[in-house]
Amino acid sequence: MKLDRLVFLDLETTGTNPVSDRITEIGLVEVDADGTATHWSSLVNPEVPIPAFIQGLTGISNAMVKDAPTFAELAPALHERLQGALFIAHNARFDYGFLRNAFSEAGLPYKSDVLCTVKLSRALFPTERKHNLDSLIERHGLKANARHRALADADLLWQLWQKLNAGLPADIFNGALQSLLQRPSLPSHLPTDALDHIPDTPGVYLFYGENDMPLYVGKSVRLRQRVLSHFNSDHKLYKDMRLSQQLYRIEVRETAGEIGALLLEAQLVKDLQPVHNRLLRRQGDLCAWRLKDDARGHTLPVLAHASEDDFGRAERLYGLFSTKRKAETALRELAESHQLCLVQLGLEGRVGSNKPCFNWQLKRCKGVCIGKEDESFHRARLEAALANLHVKVWPWPGAVGLVEGEGDRTDIHVVNNWCYLGTARSEDALWSLLEQSPSRPAFDLDTYKILSRALSRKDLKIRPLGPQ
Repeated sequence: MKLDRLVFLDLETTGTNPVSDRITEIGLVEVDADGTATHWSSLVNPEVPIPAFIQGLTGISNAMVKDAPTFAELAPALHERLQGALFIAHNARFDYGFLRNAFSEAGLPYKSDVLCTVKLSRALFPTERKHNLDSLIERHGLKANARHRALADADLLWQLWQKLNAGLPADIFNGALQSLLQRPSLPSHLPTDALDHIPDTPGVYLFYGENDMPLYVGKSVRLRQRVLSHFNSDHKLYKDMRLSQQLYRIEVRETAGEIGALLLEAQLVKDLQPVHNRLLRRQGDLCAWRLKDDARGHTLPVLAHASEDDFGRAERLYGLFSTKRKAETALRELAESHQLCLVQLGLEGRVGSNKPCFNWQLKRCKGVCIGKEDESFHRARLEAALANLHVKVWPWPGAVGLVEGEGDRTDIHVVNNWCYLGTARSEDALWSLLEQSPSRPAFDLDTYKILSRALSRKDLKIRPLGPQ
């Protein structure tokens, strides 16, 4: 794969936030088409104090940058150096985000094709667990002169590139590059920078059409990759092609992990009713079978409705169905496969008081309808047939918080009675959600499924929030 100009770049900064933190050093290795490499670096006066921790990590002190040029002073020449070159960095989103923001403040728009060497390493060596720069130094025998200094780290990336290019078959190396550099066919109504703000983190994305009409809601643990996949395949999939033609705006909402993304997606689809979402739509009349004993002591399945009953705490509830017809079809199929009596189940009228049901004649019933099978045996077989459809009773006296994430972001998903009340990132927000929640939130099939799977995870931290 021929690439005309490469720039291997590394930045040192005062912190990790590209909006509030500042660049303290820039190092880059420019490589021309003929392989000639030019090294360049400069300290940068951030115009703010460098935190002590960062000084200890990088060795760059406030005194060292006091007389260095500001980024605004370096920006015109640096902008010219980077124009038309493939931007290559380790954890490239970090460096690229800082540079774009700094150039923007200096009044210079900057956009480039970007290659992340972390992703390149993962693509080429998928069985390796670690892909941080220290691991790559050890794995590939790179020569590190001064870690956590910009030019030294940029040079390590140039060394890595040469090792990989020389040591791997051309089709393997070029195939990985082509995959990572694949350019999406950007929808015609989107601005050119519409994808730049999308992070590769867990969350939900929303596609809007003309007049901000909701088109589609999706989720992913890697938002950027998932959004790009819609446009990379829009010539193959009719749905993606239609979305591309109608798309005017993209919105993303980050979450701490997959559970939050699943819950938020289900909620937004029901709230917004996007035209291209078929699944997760709001159910019209959610119902389930409840086993009840009649006056004669016979156990019969009776249809219960979520609009009338508290499905979160109901016992002897089986199956969750969006319509009465689907509920009856499922029960009839169970009867057929387990030789249950349709008359006894209330799915078929009896011709006469002593007459067998139709299925008895077809040997699909064991005769409870005419006294050939004891009622207790039929009841036991019915409960066994329904066992896989059993709706779990909410196992706590009130609401709980599902704690997801760590480090920079921790979300607490507040749930009660299998219902999602919202996500909080602070104690105030948490208790506000509880105070504003309805006494009996609407039971939702999709949320029940998401929470059932989530609560089966042994690594999930659950915080009881007391009876509500």
